[in-house]
Amino acid sequence: MKRIAVITAAVATIATPLPAQTAASSGPTVLDGMRYRMVGPSRGGRVTAVAGHPETPGTFYMGATGGGVWKSTDYGQHWTNVSDGYVHTGSIGAMQVAPSDPSVVYVGTGSDGLRSNVIAGTGVYRSDDAGETWTHRGLRMAGQIGAVVVHPDDPDIVFVAAIGNAFAPNPERGVFRSRDGGSTWEHVLVVSDSTGAVDLEFAPDDPQTVYASLWRAERKPWTIISGAREGGVFRSTDAGDSWRQLGDGLPSELIGKSDLAVSPADPDRLYVLMEAEPGGGLYRSDDRGEHFALVSTHAGILNRPFYYTNVDADPNDADVVYVGNERFFKSVDGGRTFQRMATPHGDNHDLWIDPNNSDVFIQSNDGGANVTRDGGATWSTQHNQPTAELYSVDVDNQFPYWLYSGQQDNTTIAVPSLPPTPRPGGAPAHWLSVGGCETGPVVPKPDDHTIVYANCKGRFSRYSKRTGQDREYSVGAANMYGHNPKDLRYRFQRVAPVEVSPHDPNTVYHGSQFVHRTTDGGKTWETISPDLTAFASDKQVISGGPITRDITGEEFYSALYAIEESPLVPGIIWAGSNDGPIHVTRDAGQSWEDVTPPDLPEGGRVQSITPSAHQPGTAYVAVYRYLLGDFQPYAYRTRDFGQTWTRVTTGDNGVPRDYPTRVIRDDPDREGLLYLGTEFGMFVSFDDGTRWLPFQQNLPVTPVTDIRVHRQDLVLSTMGRSFWILDDITPLHDSAGIRPSEPRLFPADGYRMRYPAGSSSETDPEYPEPGVLISYFLPDTVTDSLTIEILGADGSLLRRYRSGSEELHDDVPWFGERLVTVGTTPGLHRIRWDMRHGTPVERGRQLPRGPLAVPGRYTVQLTIGTSVMSRTLTLRADPRLADDGVTAADLGRQLDVSLAVHGLLGEAEALLTSVRAARDTADGERRDALRRLEAELATEPEPRYSEPRLIDQLRYLYGILQGADQAPGRDAMQRADELRAELARLTSAAAQLGAG
Repeated sequence: MKRIAVITAAVATIATPLPAQTAASSGPTVLDGMRYRMVGPSRGGRVTAVAGHPETPGTFYMGATGGGVWKSTDYGQHWTNVSDGYVHTGSIGAMQVAPSDPSVVYVGTGSDGLRSNVIAGTGVYRSDDAGETWTHRGLRMAGQIGAVVVHPDDPDIVFVAAIGNAFAPNPERGVFRSRDGGSTWEHVLVVSDSTGAVDLEFAPDDPQTVYASLWRAERKPWTIISGAREGGVFRSTDAGDSWRQLGDGLPSELIGKSDLAVSPADPDRLYVLMEAEPGGGLYRSDDRGEHFALVSTHAGILNRPFYYTNVDADPNDADVVYVGNERFFKSVDGGRTFQRMATPHGDNHDLWIDPNNSDVFIQSNDGGANVTRDGGATWSTQHNQPTAELYSVDVDNQFPYWLYSGQQDNTTIAVPSLPPTPRPGGAPAHWLSVGGCETGPVVPKPDDHTIVYANCKGRFSRYSKRTGQDREYSVGAANMYGHNPKDLRYRFQRVAPVEVSPHDPNTVYHGSQFVHRTTDGGKTWETISPDLTAFASDKQVISGGPITRDITGEEFYSALYAIEESPLVPGIIWAGSNDGPIHVTRDAGQSWEDVTPPDLPEGGRVQSITPSAHQPGTAYVAVYRYLLGDFQPYAYRTRDFGQTWTRVTTGDNGVPRDYPTRVIRDDPDREGLLYLGTEFGMFVSFDDGTRWLPFQQNLPVTPVTDIRVHRQDLVLSTMGRSFWILDDITPLHDSAGIRPSEPRLFPADGYRMRYPAGSSSETDPEYPEPGVLISYFLPDTVTDSLTIEILGADGSLLRRYRSGSEELHDDVPWFGERLVTVGTTPGLHRIRWDMRHGTPVERGRQLPRGPLAVPGRYTVQLTIGTSVMSRTLTLRADPRLADDGVTAADLGRQLDVSLAVHGLLGEAEALLTSVRAARDTADGERRDALRRLEAELATEPEPRYSEPRLIDQLRYLYGILQGADQAPGRDAMQRADELRAELARLTSAAAQLGAG
């Protein structure tokens, strides 16, 4: 067979640049202090790389295809992200813990499952502290990395299988070797600029022997190329210096993707799972690759090879073999026969088995990663991994509002922005599947959120939350799988657009190559456009070749990808296709005009269109040419219905030239304020796209797939890290807010809500404490005292926050309280008023939180030294209360009684303090009388369940009064009168004893 000599001319170093990072403008800006919060789901997404180490039982790593690197130290019960801030992509393709040192971990980025949503890698990363920190180790242009293997005795010797650029030929393909921990690399095995390496294995007993699988792979928007007459399995017996292709018994004609497995239990045995024509299946060699025999063509072990093709051997029994595919298979007879094993999710990818105990392993699939300690009988959960891949985001008009999308590899998903009600099951108890399927989109009906218009790979349906039924009304009603798209009557992309008219909630648009419209929920459709795609004949092909067909709708080229109607003028409709053209109609579809920007290269996917919320002729378009191997950002603006266009991402105005654009949206409340989502994060422009600033904040590096501005929140979907919300973007609406020279105050209007807040871990949705955000900007560090006060309509003081140490302040009677953090450094700061009146403090004893303020207008006052500025905010009632019969008058009475009881409680606490002080200096009968008085005020700590006395009775009544939004009950008011009388009696008695 062919021998390939050593090739060491190509050297990559850690100096290879990462994706360009845009420098933020100097000085403080209103962006400072803003942060996103993750709102779920924490249902896992696809994971194609897992790892562990026998010396650290219970510790595992997983690499998500868009969510980065995560680590568990308790057998998968909890996961923590360890790559954020270090790894410049969310796409992880391979990982290994160094066998000789569990603190050394290598990660290769870019997945080997080349779906249409595959995310590019940025090379190799290394951690020397078990994942705490990472450094980039080169191979920036290796694209997708299929395997990383580390020498068993030397953690600085590492081999990498580079698949290469998923979309175009490139030289950085094949096998790379480093002998210095990744500081430099040798390109030791090269076949061509189209064929890369996908897997590597050391011989278990001889690290001089290395096996490699080479694979010709390329993704196009219209097809998947997997296989060629070059590639296959290679072996080196001199630690990678030279290589020989193995072939005796292996297929030798068309060779596709292959995967390797070895076992220390029998170092001579080598398994190869190979896509080929002819002869695909599982092969086995018992002499280190000199000869092979086909041992299995079991149905299911080689489905969709470009996406799966995974084989692993048990380290303690070479006859035990696992294959991951749509199903998970196990063989106990050396691969001759297979039985299915159950995993928590289908579509299986990677496996790591503990060499010390073969019953312990971590396995990954399209639902995340899961650990077993009993050989697969039971598994850890996948509901602790917020790595959902979401194609889009839509929002409804509920209160609180919900977010909707299709979650790749799972179902559609709807999650709340805030928990609407307490649920014993926590956040997942709220989540819903809302029709359609994994691809989405799913769009709630604006006037009735219980109806959701859904899509599943081009099939339209109308889902009812009331019944849980999904009524299908697909245009054409034909099964599109397996067809050459040129033969289809209607070409629907798998994420075919669904757009509800902003002017009529019963009018819905849907896109094949045509724009379709329904006004009756999909029962009948009319086509209102001609074919609006480029429809190049050479792109209308049967997808998958030259070996395996794969036609699931992902590769239907020449289909509409975006449809949007102007929010200002009915009948102005924009449409963009996944092969380039952009069209607009101004007469509701009677005529259409091709308005594609003339400088836009052909063939890109029109990923998003945003008609302006301010000017009818203005629209913004994001075009995604990433799948054509073009990483440039293409975002455009027109102000004249597409007659002329301005490219607003030039590569030198803030967005790096290698950040593909996915979505651009304008702010409905501030003209010229734009948000841009790219393959590597978020940007914002305050001048209609002339200049962009990074707006990543705390958002992890992962593709931002869609953006909505809803109720002055910024709502995002991501391809690998679930949904995120940035609450209250009103500070951005100040046109002079980029770098003002004086302090500014931005209180937000808000709703008086009650809900269970908090998050027990980073994998749970983050729900902030109920409250109203108060933002303020400081151009310089404040050295004077800084105070924020909330005043009622009559000027009375409700709440005060002051800079300084976190101590109790009682210089203002009845309004002392423990401070929240009041920042004084330059930039934007935010505090959250919990909507309550201040809490009195008596000599160090703090009372229950003050009662909730009633809905109305309040003044927020910022005082810095002697300078004072004021702004108003409106606190609104929870709109759901009206349906529950609760009125503003009810809330007013509730506040009055609550303040009265709260005041009584403060008086009782003060009286108790006085009585105890007098008791400590008294003697005889007076001392005994004071003790009896103390016993009537305060409950005895022992025995347990002692009779509650006055102070506890007041606390109990206050809890009743403040437990819900309601009018006070008659009995509660009568009880308040009784306790007031009781306190008066005890106060009089204390005065007679000299303790008043």
